[in-house]
Amino acid sequence: MKVRVVNQTRRAVLAWHCEVARTFFSRGRGLLGRTSLPEGSGLLIEPCNSIHMLFMRFPIDAIFVDRHGNVVALYPSLPPWRLYAGHRHARYVLELPVGVIAITQTVLGDQIVIQPAT
Repeated sequence: MKVRVVNQTRRAVLAWHCEVARTFFSRGRGLLGRTSLPEGSGLLIEPCNSIHMLFMRFPIDAIFVDRHGNVVALYPSLPPWRLYAGHRHARYVLELPVGVIAITQTVLGDQIVIQPAT
């Protein structure tokens, strides 16, 4: 399943074609085994309030969002092979190509909306 992820506050698309990981296996696998994350794509992991970058091959931007769709934590340009705590109030995390947070000017408190991919 793919969705479009929009920062409603900034009126900016974060990902045009974002994969959704909701099963135990897909959440655990995440982006492992991939060599890159193409522009316009991403991974939405739900439920999820923390991530790791162990065994990852490339950096990512990560946005943690609560059950109301509010951004509660931002991690731009996370390097591979590190652990990250995330945020205890996060309901899901968006893993995006490096630079998306800066380009879209996403900040804490912004409203994120998930839409069907077109």
